[in-house]
Amino acid sequence: MPLETGSTSFNLVLLIARVALGLMILAHGYAKVFRGGKLAGTAGWFDSIGMRPGKINAYMAAGTEIGVGILLILGLLVPLAAAGLVALMTVAIVTVHRKNGFFVYNAGQGIEYCLMLIVLAITVGSFGGGKYSIDHVYTFVTWFDRPMHAFATVTVVGFGGALLQLAAVYRPGKVKQA
Repeated sequence: MPLETGSTSFNLVLLIARVALGLMILAHGYAKVFRGGKLAGTAGWFDSIGMRPGKINAYMAAGTEIGVGILLILGLLVPLAAAGLVALMTVAIVTVHRKNGFFVYNAGQGIEYCLMLIVLAITVGSFGGGKYSIDHVYTFVTWFDRPMHAFATVTVVGFGGALLQLAAVYRPGKVKQA
């Protein structure tokens, strides 16, 4: 028997996927702010990969990861949150992982992990928050009631946002000394 999109089982699976995705990306944002080299170290790393200015990109990435994570966990504006994750992972693929091939176990990590997060974000975002979400409780996000509308939003905003960010701040190559 196929799984119906309005069924309790479907909504539980969607809740689990949404919350797991949210917790994962929230942890990445938290790590950028509070772990290792903190924001200063993250800023230096962004400069080193050509995302300049590194400090602004560190704040943007950490803020987006934390915000997207919270929105996904709560089930609030899920297609827009998913679009944010698509943008983040697309930028990660272009700036860091594409030169390392497909597999995540390749030296430097390939695109496999980021690509799977994009696919999962598009899938979750296309179905919205589901019955167990703030979006469902308040039903103020009517544009996203149809999966194709939500899919269009996730993909256009996600990939479009990534392209805009790359065009605005991605300058690979050596940093010129003043």
